[in-house]
Amino acid sequence: MPWTVVAAVLLSTAGLLVLGVLAVRLWLDVRRLAREVGTAAKALAEASGELSRP
Repeated sequence: MPWTVVAAVLLSTAGLLVLGVLAVRLWLDVRRLAREVGTAAKALAEASGELSRP
């Protein structure tokens, strides 16, 4: 009986650690994507500005 409780606690702790690692990886990917979108938006704004000039 006590071993099953220890095993359940260890498995749930390992599961939370895996979810935490995945959350950090997702957060880093979202930051990188946001940076790339910002760079692309600036490039598009510059290109449209050049096209609108006579």
